[in-house]
Amino acid sequence: MPPDWLQHVALFHVLLSIGSALLVTADIFLLGRRQPMAIMDAVWPVTLLYFGPAGLIFYGWFGRAPAPRREHHDEEHGHHQGHHHDHRHGDTPMWQATFNGACHCGAGCALGDTLGDWLAFGTGFAVAGSPFAGSLLLSFVLAYALGIVFQFFSVAPMQGLGLRDGLIAAVKADTLSLLAYEVGMFAVMGLRAWLLPGLHPTSWSYWLFMQIAMLGGFATTYPVNWWLVARGFKEKM
Repeated sequence: MPPDWLQHVALFHVLLSIGSALLVTADIFLLGRRQPMAIMDAVWPVTLLYFGPAGLIFYGWFGRAPAPRREHHDEEHGHHQGHHHDHRHGDTPMWQATFNGACHCGAGCALGDTLGDWLAFGTGFAVAGSPFAGSLLLSFVLAYALGIVFQFFSVAPMQGLGLRDGLIAAVKADTLSLLAYEVGMFAVMGLRAWLLPGLHPTSWSYWLFMQIAMLGGFATTYPVNWWLVARGFKEKM
């Protein structure tokens, strides 16, 4: 079992992270700060779940969409509220565009890995007698599936693609990025399993290490996303 101090730190940080994600969710959906790319409305709250309060810095710096402006018409036609966003992704600094791309990739992976861990734990799924290997397999499958879904809702609207062509484009754009993310994440998860083999998803410490693993995945997918965007394999976000 993890020491008490680690459990307390984990509880504090995980709850702060959940609060940060809820804050961003409220900002987007209640205050009308909707993202120019609709899928990013989901990406940013998920990103805050593993970045924690530190993620609020990046969201406030360049992730937060402009406030909705009121368009005034003549009295005869009344008025209505409209949302205006800047779609000029070419003006976005490369490091910020890469950060957005890595967050986009990480959101699908993070959700898939989380679902995979709970599913493996709840069913006792194992590979070659190893519950940890079973957890990695389920996590990878779900992360890949959700990663493609997230990428589809990014690339298809931007390129005006249908379902089939959009899915093909999503697979091409996201596979390398996703693999890079999983390499970093699984490396940290493997280290955690070696240091604290008795941890399970019912422990707060488990989720603190999962947050660290997701940050590890973000770190390994970031340079790959930079390369993919620079070479034109992924759209600049």
